[in-house]
Amino acid sequence: MLLFSFNYSIPEEMSKGSLVGNIAQDLGLEIKRLVSGKAKIFTRNSDEYIELNRERGVLLVKKRIDREALCTETALCALHFQIILENPMEFYTVTLQITDVNDNAPTFEKGEMKFKISEAAAIGAKFVLERAVDLDVGLNGVQKYELKPTDNFDLQMHNNADGNKNVEMVLKKPLDREKQEQISLVLTAVDGGEPQMSGTMLIVITVLDANDNAPVFTQQTYKATVIENSPKGTVVATVTASDADQGFNSELTFSITNTLENVRKIFDINTDSGEVFVIGNIDFEKSKLFQINVVASDNGGFTDTCKVIIDVQDVNDNTPEINIMSKSNVISENAPVSTVVTMINIVDLDSGENGIVKCFINENIPFILKSSTDSFCSLVTDSELDRERASEYNITVTCSDEGVPSLSTSVTLTLQISDVNDNAPVFEKSSYEACIVENNTPGLSIFTVKAADADWNQNARVSYRLEDSSVNGVPVSSYVSVSADSGVIHAVRSFDYEQIKDFQFLVKAQDGGSPPLSSNVTVKILIQDQNDNPPQVLYPVQTGGSVVAEMVPRSADVGYLVTKVVAVDVDSGQNAWLSYKLQKATDRALFEVGLQNGEIRTIRQVNDKDAVKQRLTVIVEDNGQPSRSATVIVNVAVADSFPEVLSEFTDLIHDKEYNDNLTFYLVLALAVVSFLFITCVVVIISVKIYRWRQSRIMYQSNLPVIPYYPPRYSDTLGTGTLQHVYNYEVCRTTDSRKSDCKFGRAGSQNVLIMDPSSTGTMQRIQSEKSILDEPDSPIEVRLRLYPEQLAILTYCKWLILLNIIL
Repeated sequence: MLLFSFNYSIPEEMSKGSLVGNIAQDLGLEIKRLVSGKAKIFTRNSDEYIELNRERGVLLVKKRIDREALCTETALCALHFQIILENPMEFYTVTLQITDVNDNAPTFEKGEMKFKISEAAAIGAKFVLERAVDLDVGLNGVQKYELKPTDNFDLQMHNNADGNKNVEMVLKKPLDREKQEQISLVLTAVDGGEPQMSGTMLIVITVLDANDNAPVFTQQTYKATVIENSPKGTVVATVTASDADQGFNSELTFSITNTLENVRKIFDINTDSGEVFVIGNIDFEKSKLFQINVVASDNGGFTDTCKVIIDVQDVNDNTPEINIMSKSNVISENAPVSTVVTMINIVDLDSGENGIVKCFINENIPFILKSSTDSFCSLVTDSELDRERASEYNITVTCSDEGVPSLSTSVTLTLQISDVNDNAPVFEKSSYEACIVENNTPGLSIFTVKAADADWNQNARVSYRLEDSSVNGVPVSSYVSVSADSGVIHAVRSFDYEQIKDFQFLVKAQDGGSPPLSSNVTVKILIQDQNDNPPQVLYPVQTGGSVVAEMVPRSADVGYLVTKVVAVDVDSGQNAWLSYKLQKATDRALFEVGLQNGEIRTIRQVNDKDAVKQRLTVIVEDNGQPSRSATVIVNVAVADSFPEVLSEFTDLIHDKEYNDNLTFYLVLALAVVSFLFITCVVVIISVKIYRWRQSRIMYQSNLPVIPYYPPRYSDTLGTGTLQHVYNYEVCRTTDSRKSDCKFGRAGSQNVLIMDPSSTGTMQRIQSEKSILDEPDSPIEVRLRLYPEQLAILTYCKWLILLNIIL
């Protein structure tokens, strides 16, 4: 903020548009600075006499200036104004002196003045004449007086200490009433202007009889004080005079003379008592001192003069004036400290302590007032601004003087704080966690992330997007998507809990500022399981080509462990809680199934009436809603000897005689098996590749692993261990068209395996004693085959083995 002062001088009465001065050149400013800075003139006066032309950089006369109307009492007349520039803020003080031109002629207050002079008046007697008033000053003011005719009187002028001249008429020749009772004189006042101007007044003198004593004031100068705003009729001073004459010639009359018109409007005098009293409004701010010339006249025409000097005492009757020179309505929140917001001019027309003004603003705001001069101050920032803490300030500037009582004035300034992108979006939570049920519909809305930005408008406009990442080697964008405007997260695919149980990713919230600010939040998606997988029975294995039978001796006690049904469910939670129930049974009163463990036990003592062949149907159910189930058939043989078992299960073994068509069917089977073999090779290779790819995905996932339970289970009741080891043996001869095929039993006496698809008949059954004595000896079933049939069967067997290996 700059402060310079420049002076110009112009004569009054210049026409509108006249050049005052080249302000741009004098200030050292370029024209474009005046235009960009919105240069303007600031003045406290309501009338603006000067205007600024920005495009030319000059000061011009805006309207005619009358020095006499502008400055009524002072000889020196000047206009004071300031030139304000913005961005950055600067101001300059300009003083314009108004010089006088001779545009006013001298005038007398009265067109005629009368005197009564005794013929006895002594030579040298003085008579005070009214002084002419010329509103011009200096040489343009009154310079001389002329009195005509000059037969009896001469004219004398005396300079006063205040610079004015007293005009006196001096008697130089005695008067003779008998010769001339009345004398008429013309007093002419002439100024020194160019052209010269003058004014006249008629003086009428009435010659009286002798009055040889003139009035005399007790003081030549009276001093008095008056308080401004004193009511009308207030007596300010009393002048007194005396006359040595007696009677009629000693009677005195007081009057005010040689006084400016404004004084006559404020003061008057009692012609008889000499009391000077108030008749108008006294304003200290307009006039601080009054001088009154009082004349005392007797009836003989003699006079004497005195001066009454009245000092006006100030009263605190003017409130401080607050003038906003320039102000900013909006300021950026990143404005540096000490940035000028408003420039203020403070004026109090009172004087002394009544005119001393102090200004302050409301507290707890980041602004202070700084004074540059006595009457100028600026509102500046005192600390950093934050629009998010306060977007608008109502700043009240209060100015109070030190008078008693103190007077004050307030003005409220409204200042908007513009936004800067200084706040990043903030999520409502530090992290998010949401659940979605598997087998969802692609595009399903999962949940919504929400971030807020404390900035305003575009700087607070938040958009959302996924940060680049991967889940199990797959881009996260193939799993979920996020709405840029609303933050709603959608599922891109249908999830499978058995493949992926949870995953997490980052969501980025970015505002619309420049440069933009952003923040991230971690989102974790939990896949909830659905009951979409039925239980899988691991044991007993259900085969289509053989019958598995569990043996229960007739001597088995109650609670004897027959076998255990083992099943798993790849679901989780209650969807994987399995329960076992006995759905069908040959004899429901003999067996029961453990609800939780699937163990099949006897519930009573086995007797001879129980059938050897028992068929149990067990249903395995999960706890899902709705529940899923699987069934398994368990064959139980109730017998103490193996031949007894065979006699009951012989209906399952079909004895087929060899016939001539067997070779044809074997050849046909060879062709079918070869075709299936080639097809299986292609399919298996494809499946192997597919499983290899799946294994790469499953390797990084938390897919449930289905355990394989070997068919060995411990009897939880301590009744024994069920061992399931299956053996088979094939025997053939090379010198015969027939061969033998042996089907062996399990390593435990509790299991019997028979193949009903065998085409031969059992040639030999070991004796019961042999079976009991040799628990590990296999049960053999021999089939009679021809060599070509055996070759085809052998070839098929190797193809089947190769398929199994693959």
